[in-house]
Amino acid sequence: MKSFRSQWHWLVALTSGFCLVVAAVSVADKPQIQPPVVAKDVRELSMVFREVAKKATPSVVTIETRGKARQIVDTDEGNDALEDFFKSDPRFKEFFKKGTPRQAPRSRGMGSGFIIDESGIIVTNNHVVADADDILVRLHDGREYKGLDVKTDPRTDVAILRIDAGEKLPALRFADSDQAEVGDWVIAVGNPFGQELTVTSGIISAKGRGPHITEREDFLQTDAAINPGNSGGPLLDLNGDVVGINTAISSQSGGFDGIGFAVPSKMAYWVANQLVQGGSVKRAYIGIAIQQLDSELSRQFSLRPGDGALVTDVREGSPGEQAKLQTGDVVLSLNGSKVSSPRALQNIVERLNVDEAYPLEVLRDGKKTTLKITLKEMPNDYSLSKMKSRPRLQQPEGATTVESLGFDIRDITGDIAKQLNVADDSGVLVSTVDTNGPAAGKLTTGDIIQKVGNRAIHNRKEFETALTEAKGESVLLFVKNEGGTRFVVLQKTRK
Repeated sequence: MKSFRSQWHWLVALTSGFCLVVAAVSVADKPQIQPPVVAKDVRELSMVFREVAKKATPSVVTIETRGKARQIVDTDEGNDALEDFFKSDPRFKEFFKKGTPRQAPRSRGMGSGFIIDESGIIVTNNHVVADADDILVRLHDGREYKGLDVKTDPRTDVAILRIDAGEKLPALRFADSDQAEVGDWVIAVGNPFGQELTVTSGIISAKGRGPHITEREDFLQTDAAINPGNSGGPLLDLNGDVVGINTAISSQSGGFDGIGFAVPSKMAYWVANQLVQGGSVKRAYIGIAIQQLDSELSRQFSLRPGDGALVTDVREGSPGEQAKLQTGDVVLSLNGSKVSSPRALQNIVERLNVDEAYPLEVLRDGKKTTLKITLKEMPNDYSLSKMKSRPRLQQPEGATTVESLGFDIRDITGDIAKQLNVADDSGVLVSTVDTNGPAAGKLTTGDIIQKVGNRAIHNRKEFETALTEAKGESVLLFVKNEGGTRFVVLQKTRK
C-alpha cells in the first residue's frame, strides 16, 4: 500500500471576520500553506480602535437640556385615589380646586454632540436641542458650559450650537461619506443612557436608507451599538474622522437591536456649514412630485430599475413648470449627475446653486431630451404634508366593471366633483376594488384615474377605449387622490 506523508496546518478563527477556522491537510505533492500571523493583525486592529477613541473622546460632549416651564390646569378628569384622599382633607382642598393652575415639571433631555471647530462650535441632532430653554454642555474632562446660538435644520435633524470655553478646543474632521462602503469598520461615540462617554464598534451595514424619520433622508445604517443618549454623537471611520451623526435606532425593546442610523457626513457638513454661515439652510428646488421606478414601472418605460425618477406632478409656478417638465417624464440626470431614485434627485437638487441654470435630461414618450432648468430657493413650507381626510362619497349611479383589472369605475358627476374639489371631467372614479383582483393593494375606493398610458381620459367611454387600445399584458394608469398623484401598473387577467 502506498504511504502518504501528512502534515497538519491550523488556521486560527476570529469572530471579527479576518480569518476562517479550518484544519487543512496537505499531502507531500501539494504546496504547503503558510499560516497567517493573525494575532498581530488583531493587536493592530485593537490599537486602531484605541487610537481612534483616544483621538475622538476629547471632542465629544454630553448635552443636557431643559424645556420651558408650563402651567397646567387641574380638572376632575383622571384624578387618582391618592389625589382624592388629599382633596378630602380641608388643609389641602384648596390645592386641588377645579381650574387651579399649577406649575408642571420642566422637561429634561440628554444627548451627545461633537466639536467641529476649535472656537467651540458643536454639531448635534435637532431633536436633541429642539424647544430647549436651557442647554448644558459638558466636556469629557467634566467642564460645563452654557449652550449658545442654537441653529437647527429639522428637515435633516441636524443642529449646531456654540460654547465659550475661553480657549481652543480639539475638533473632529468630516470624512466624505460617499467614499464609505458597506462592510467598512466604524466606531460610535456618545453617552448612551446618560452613562457618559462610551465607544462601540461595528460596520456600515447599508447606505441610502430612508426609514421615514426626517424629511431629508440618506442614512447610513450601522450595527455599531447606538442607544438613547447617543443621538448627536459622531460615527467615525478608522482614521478617526466623522462619517456620520448617530441619529436613531430601529428597536422593539427601546434599546439597541442591531440597527442604527446616522446622517451621512456629506449631508451633515453641507447643512452645518450653512447654519454656521447664515443661520439657516437654503435649498434649491424643482417643484415636482416624483415616484420610484420599481420593476413593473421600469418595464413600462423600457428602463432598468434604478434608472431615473418618475414625475407624477408639476407644481404651478415652480422651476419645473417653467422648464416645461411634464407629468410622466422620467428624470435621468441633472447637471451630469445620474438620478437613480427620488432621494438621489432630491440630494442633487438641494445642493445646487439657486438662480443658476442646469441641464436636465428626461425620458419623454420613449425619447431622451435635455431641458434647461433654473433652480429657485425652496419656500419654507414646501413639501410639508397637508393631508386631508377622505370625504364619504355619495356614489353616483352607473358603474362599469373592469373585469380584466378587478375594479369598478364611475363617471365623476357634479356632486362628486364638488366633494373631491376636482373638475367633473378630470377622469373616472374608482368605486369598488376586488380584493382578489389585480388592483388589490394598488387602487382604493375614491381614487381618480386620469390617464391610461400616456392618454388622458375624462369619462368612462374614453377609459374603455384607451384600455382596449392599450397593448401588452399590463397597463399603466395615472391615479390621483388626496395624498397626491402616482403611476400604477396593473397586470391584465386573461378571460
